[in-house]
Amino acid sequence: MSEIESMRLDKWLWCARFYKTRSLAVEEIGRGRVTVNGSNAKASREIRVGDRIHLKQGNIPKEVLVRGLSGMRGPAPVAQQLYEETAQSIAIREQLAEQRRLAPEPAEALAALHTGRPTKRDRREIDRARQDNSERWGDRWSASIDD
Repeated sequence: MSEIESMRLDKWLWCARFYKTRSLAVEEIGRGRVTVNGSNAKASREIRVGDRIHLKQGNIPKEVLVRGLSGMRGPAPVAQQLYEETAQSIAIREQLAEQRRLAPEPAEALAALHTGRPTKRDRREIDRARQDNSERWGDRWSASIDD
């Protein structure tokens, strides 16, 4: 069995389990979310051991060094041996996780704006206001005065 010297970027991202399918990897590469050695890449770009890959998984940026190439997708522990995440990338990822943890719950802001369904008392007040308006307007359906 011969050692692989280079392989396609999309296939490596799939083998290293950054994306669930190769088509997702191609899509992310096409959107410019993946760079190799600081330059934009195409899915067919050949990568080698030692290349530096910047990618985004959702909103989380990652920077990894290619440590190995594999011709097939294997279990997660094997896939993790194909790359090494840089210390700077790990620090940024942890900082973002801490910011998300400390961020206010979005539902709390919505609860402050929305009071929910009207209560029985509120419905009675709405009905009373509608009735008052209909009595004021009578049988007329417009604001014009008929003489």
